[in-house]
Amino acid sequence: MQFTSQHLLVVALWILWCFFHSLMIAPVVTAHLKDKFGDRFRFYRLFFNTVALATFCPLALYSFQLKEMPIFVWDGALVLVQYGLLSLSLFLFLAGARHYSLSSFLGLAQIRSGEPHRTLSTRPVFATSGILSIIRHPWYTGALLFIWAHDFGWTALLTNFVLSLYLVIGALLEERKLIKEFGDDYRHYQNRVSMLFPWKWLKKKLHRPV
Repeated sequence: MQFTSQHLLVVALWILWCFFHSLMIAPVVTAHLKDKFGDRFRFYRLFFNTVALATFCPLALYSFQLKEMPIFVWDGALVLVQYGLLSLSLFLFLAGARHYSLSSFLGLAQIRSGEPHRTLSTRPVFATSGILSIIRHPWYTGALLFIWAHDFGWTALLTNFVLSLYLVIGALLEERKLIKEFGDDYRHYQNRVSMLFPWKWLKKKLHRPV
């Protein structure tokens, strides 16, 4: 298949979206904005989410209406795998939601408290129970599974790689914030629990004495 200018435009737009989305929450940018806006910076998380959603939705709709021949299709027995991945993705979002604060995620908790930097945890210390005892970032893993559990052509394949890379980088940046906030406690947690896929948990299960 040959890429048309429209296909290349979609990939370029996704790269730009990921770049500016990451730039908006880069520490150097947020530190500058906090110094400039002072108390009003507590609204930034809500502003960030609004801009992200307002730019994501039209780009996603534009991408989905783009017609191309698929290079991979979940058909036959693979449909069961596809549904399994989508179900696991939903489970990870729901399991993660038990430990995360939706109010903090949206930015409403920051506005009420006046504290711009808040973790998504529902507790003053980071949670390590439930799904968080298996992987550290269930929402990122759920998003990765959701992205790949669909048919795709060449343009969608490239877009999937862009978004996957963005999610991995996002998880790493989130790790830096958590280490800065919780220090050695979070480093010990990193040593015990895998970031995105439960390699350490599986290793413990496989080596557990019968």
